[in-house]
Amino acid sequence: MSPALALLLTACATMPGDRHESVAERARLEARWLEVPPFRLRSWHRGAPAPGGDLHVYLGGDGTPWIGGRRVAADPTPRTPLTLELLARDPAPVRFLGRPCYHGTAARPPCTGELWTGARYGEPVVAALAAALETIVASQRPGRLVLVGYSGGGTLAVLVAQRVPAVDVVVTVAGNLDPAAWTAHHGYLPLEGSLDPLAGPEPVARMVHLSGGRDRVVPVALAARYRERFPGQPFVELADFDHRCCWVDAWPELLEAALARVR
Repeated sequence: MSPALALLLTACATMPGDRHESVAERARLEARWLEVPPFRLRSWHRGAPAPGGDLHVYLGGDGTPWIGGRRVAADPTPRTPLTLELLARDPAPVRFLGRPCYHGTAARPPCTGELWTGARYGEPVVAALAAALETIVASQRPGRLVLVGYSGGGTLAVLVAQRVPAVDVVVTVAGNLDPAAWTAHHGYLPLEGSLDPLAGPEPVARMVHLSGGRDRVVPVALAARYRERFPGQPFVELADFDHRCCWVDAWPELLEAALARVR
């Protein structure tokens, strides 16, 4: 077998879901499925909040909606489980809340490619995440609920917080806060069918936005309209960070510093 073929077979054998499962196993996270009709959401968790204690819920990025920018991916699950790696370093009681149609459920009705491409931040997705979060809150009863969203998960964290009053704090990490500006910047198709964080009311939750000065996927400048719309929300720019580096290495100290801003 040639080295190139061996590499290809290894890559095919290591699917995105396998990488998440590997991180979850190393971090001793417990896996479960959440039934949020008509969707089934993947979740991992560790610990339970003490009375009056924090619960941190993480939302992952957009992953791989497209292959080569033209073909809709069969499985949009992120190839790099960065969000789960952040969660694994967080000492607080934690939950990872997977998106509809991610983590091996893309072929499960009513999933279609639209739900991870143009409508990735659409009503069905936001409503399902909001319902799942409300279920978690009802069962765990945290003293403070912190929602952490990475990249497109930051978009969803803002949208979910607009309709779930139990969210106390939202921390976005390299978050896409202005999808229209983002698609225009990259020359992508508009996200028809998606909701816009700029269009809704300011959530009751307190917000902190972390961004990387070297981020070319979601450049800092793209948040300009959001900052004008919601001027009271703290923004923290880390000059040497990009979209992937160096969030995991600096976690959870970055999270602690962010939360200190809204205490």
